[in-house]
Amino acid sequence: MNRQLVVALLAFATVFAGVPAPAAAAVGQAAPHQTATCTFPVTVTDATGTDVTIAEDPERVVTTNPSAAQTMWELGARDEVVGVSQYATYLDGAAEKGNVSGSGGLNVEAVIGLEPDLVLVPNSSYNAEPDRIEQLRSADISVVVFESGKSLDAVADKVERVGRMTGNCEAGVERASEMRESMQHMEQALDGAERPVGLNSFFGYSSGLGTFISDIMTTAGLRNGAAEANLTGFVQINEERVVEMNPEYIVVPDHAPVPSSPAYNSTTAIQEGNVIVIEAHKLQQPAPRAIEASEAILEAVHPDAYERYRQLETESATESPESATEDATETTTAADATATDATETDAAESTATTGSSESTTESDAPGFGVVAGLAAVGAVVLLARRR
Repeated sequence: MNRQLVVALLAFATVFAGVPAPAAAAVGQAAPHQTATCTFPVTVTDATGTDVTIAEDPERVVTTNPSAAQTMWELGARDEVVGVSQYATYLDGAAEKGNVSGSGGLNVEAVIGLEPDLVLVPNSSYNAEPDRIEQLRSADISVVVFESGKSLDAVADKVERVGRMTGNCEAGVERASEMRESMQHMEQALDGAERPVGLNSFFGYSSGLGTFISDIMTTAGLRNGAAEANLTGFVQINEERVVEMNPEYIVVPDHAPVPSSPAYNSTTAIQEGNVIVIEAHKLQQPAPRAIEASEAILEAVHPDAYERYRQLETESATESPESATEDATETTTAADATATDATETDAAESTATTGSSESTTESDAPGFGVVAGLAAVGAVVLLARRR
């Protein structure tokens, strides 16, 4: 089996681990922005509708997928993390943490053995293996399951909530505020700019309406061709649609090949060499570094606006600490509300929608669809052989 196919199977296994399911439906609405406090105990209602009480500031945290780990790292709280998945090892120091990945998914025994005070479970982990997550709850471990996020603002909300639940309120508020401010600066810098059509591509799939990757693209000054074609979620896209869209830019994660079919080769993007390759942990994980994916697209598509954006960022950084603190406090989301997150993958963490070609019908199953499940099994076997 050649290397490209191995990589493709690995990507598919992790993308489709995030097929959304009714079991992880959102509960309630996000609370209005207000000042956060880090008193304990705190009770949150997670995406499964479960009220989870965190009795004390957790000192030992396990993350089951890499976006949750990245969030903890960005909060300066990596010392509190005792367990991560095998796909979080791109984070500095993550290789020294306990590995909670096992054959076929989460290793329940490994998680329990780490004696965590809190387990952060992004949507894909729960959807792929709800029984294993419930085993953790049966062991009297506090487990919070996040809902799939659909925008960069939802990612910022999640950052605040993770900060609240882990006793890192100030860091959560600050990091989320930085994300929102960067989004505002991009909007200002792009004022009046023409927005060309872009298309995200990874192994024959694309990101449509209601995905944080679509928001990454539009925040950076692209129109999302898949969204404008009314495609929803993460979907397969056929060749005819690609020709109709004729994207001027194609955005791919660095673990996926640049599409090279006749349809793609006919597009303006390929003919003019307008392919933007972005590190997967920035483009396809709903975590703080997603803003860096928008920055990369902005720089490639709108270099003048990018310079203006950098200027706005620099000016903002010179504000007095008092002013910055006030701004952050005003935009704080109360983390006692519903915990939300975006689904994730090893390198592509996203809510996957399955179908024969461009079907946007979500799987009824709480985990893998039939095709996705087979791809996942193959990927696990291949990975085991390589490791």
